[in-house]
Amino acid sequence: AAGERICVKRLGVIVLLTGCACGAWLLQRGEGTAPRPAGVNAPSPVAELMVAGLGGFRGVVSEFIWFRADRLQDEGRFAELAQMASWLTFLEPYSPDVWAYAAWNLAYNISVMMPTPEDRWRWVEAGLKLLRDDGLRLNPSEPVLYRELAWLFLLKMGGGLDSAAGTYQAAWARQVRAADASGDWRALKLDPAVMKEVEAAYGAQTWTHPYAHALYWARAGLEIARDPVVRRELRQIVYQTLIMETRQDPRFAAAAFREMKAAYQEAPVMGLKDVMEKFRARYALPAE
Repeated sequence: AAGERICVKRLGVIVLLTGCACGAWLLQRGEGTAPRPAGVNAPSPVAELMVAGLGGFRGVVSEFIWFRADRLQDEGRFAELAQMASWLTFLEPYSPDVWAYAAWNLAYNISVMMPTPEDRWRWVEAGLKLLRDDGLRLNPSEPVLYRELAWLFLLKMGGGLDSAAGTYQAAWARQVRAADASGDWRALKLDPAVMKEVEAAYGAQTWTHPYAHALYWARAGLEIARDPVVRRELRQIVYQTLIMETRQDPRFAAAAFREMKAAYQEAPVMGLKDVMEKFRARYALPAE
């Protein structure tokens, strides 16, 4: 019993130290204890040193926080979960699952709890920036993060998944127009040369709309993805985005059909061939 009490006390100290470290990090970023929608920047030297001091207990602390995060998610306490998730990105910055988990909570779970579309956008943008500005900065070779970012543009911002999508699209369009006017795309982490490659591959894009960015990030992920499951999901994002663009402009139909065909050839999926045939017939595309 005495040994168990010592272990519990030790774990408590570890968690306290981690809380202090993360607290110091958040305070240096100008945040209070309540989570706000903001990307996770590089940790402060003080916080980094404190977490390094955990040594072999770092994994134990991570497991404890994962356990706590799961409990909070089950209880629907998403605001508190956001804090736990931010700690995880600090403790496990090179784990893509941690970044995906944290961004999903911000963009999907917390956003829908907000009272106005504008408030929702703050949290959706927070999830976007978390993936793009921090997750990919620290893990540029992880296609899972490109997949999550592309899905966010396609489904959350571009599709009918969220009733506030119109507000997201308007806010995003303002950012894109500002970047276009200045000629500086770095704030949006976009490479003009890659934008041209996207247009060469799929057709001229309306970059003020999220669909173009779903294609941009999915294509970037495909270039480095090796896992067949992740590749299949990235290809799915590409052809689904092109299908959505085709509904707005039939000139995208040929590119959409080509990408569906490429996806099927790489990984035959039940039902996709029927979808391809119906799509081909609807847009009067030439038979193979």
